[in-house]
Amino acid sequence: MSDQWWFCLTHQAVEPDKGCPNKDRMGPYPTREAAAGALQTAARRNEDWKKNDRGWDGDDD
Repeated sequence: MSDQWWFCLTHQAVEPDKGCPNKDRMGPYPTREAAAGALQTAARRNEDWKKNDRGWDGDDD
């Protein structure tokens, strides 16, 4: 069994180490469940950065 899991952006599916090229995937993640939540994790992180990074929207003041 794989120690790392990936989320394939092409197939919108969780994959083990052997899968699509890494350029088409997000990860690696430590568990299948974490990989399944990759898009939600990315969205949450983007929102956090948007709230906390003043330069996010070009407002560097």
